[in-house]
Amino acid sequence: MGRRCLVLSLLPAALGALLAVQTGCAPGRALPREGDVGGARFEYEEPQMGLPFRIVLYAPDRTTADAAVRAAFDRIAQLNAVLSDYDSDSELSRLSQTAGTGRSVPVSAELWRVLSAAQSLARRSKGAFDVTVGPYVNLWRKARRDRQFPDPVWLESARPAVGHDKLQLDGRRRAVRLLAPGMRLDLGGIAKGFALDEALRVLQTRGVRRALVSGGGDMVAGEPPPGRAGWTVTLAPMDDTAAGPAPVVLLARAALATSGDTFQRLELDGKRYSHIVDPRTGIGLTRPSLVTVIARDGMTADALATAVSVLGPKAGRRLVRAVKGAEVRFVYQADGGLEAEESSGFKKFYERGTAPRVPVREARPRSAGGRFVP
Repeated sequence: MGRRCLVLSLLPAALGALLAVQTGCAPGRALPREGDVGGARFEYEEPQMGLPFRIVLYAPDRTTADAAVRAAFDRIAQLNAVLSDYDSDSELSRLSQTAGTGRSVPVSAELWRVLSAAQSLARRSKGAFDVTVGPYVNLWRKARRDRQFPDPVWLESARPAVGHDKLQLDGRRRAVRLLAPGMRLDLGGIAKGFALDEALRVLQTRGVRRALVSGGGDMVAGEPPPGRAGWTVTLAPMDDTAAGPAPVVLLARAALATSGDTFQRLELDGKRYSHIVDPRTGIGLTRPSLVTVIARDGMTADALATAVSVLGPKAGRRLVRAVKGAEVRFVYQADGGLEAEESSGFKKFYERGTAPRVPVREARPRSAGGRFVP
């Protein structure tokens, strides 16, 4: 792949926590297995979107694998330049800068696709998912840094700039208008899933169909490894070993996304506030939870996981039932411990012998992301 790369050692604690050590390294690690008709197995890791992204694939040779993976990582970097709310020069940030000006701004096909999907889910979730939440998110980011609750005056002043009804899409011109001054779009609950989808699509156009792409605990799977029913993914493990082994799912031609507050949160006066902000109130979620969604594509899984976290188990399952091919597992704090609930079709993804009883009281989850098991 013609460049230095980062060897990333993931810490067991959740949502993008990592230890990075820079080193000169081979572009990919080939692990051929005797009798594999799908080719040799290659693994790659590279930081993208502020997170470690990993690609595992089967290809006939290193040249094919290297070229496909370089194109996939380049596509993720390209999308970051479009969708990032951290980069002031991104297309998204430039769009946010037009808020309240009355301008209708033509946008790229990528940004249009993500915003269209976001607005559709905003309507279906009655505002539980809302990419205009940026002004609130910025206040909570500062609150976590300062270790203090956001100033209520600032929260109230941000309210007029939040609301999916203030984001206007013009399908005929593929243009966007932000109606209220001070609006700031935040695609943190949907952009990563879209990037994973696009990375897998690029691999497939290069002839690599047996692949799994993951980033920050979310993942999108293509065809399974040779001779297997799916890629083996261990769901969030529990601190208490007495709770039994963590459940394992098999993922193929599908996506998995996890949303939770086990890593990014603020604890004040015995109360815990998640980094996930309810767009309807401006307040970080206060009930510890861990949501895992399996869907047909990464963008859907990513956005649904956030929406379900905000909605809670009952309304969240109702929302997921309305999305074809989607299933959800919800772990939440209850009196005396954690309980797990899941939609009726989630169990079909469990590897035989690993399915937990639902609902079941369990210990607090240690990790907020699925973990791929090679």
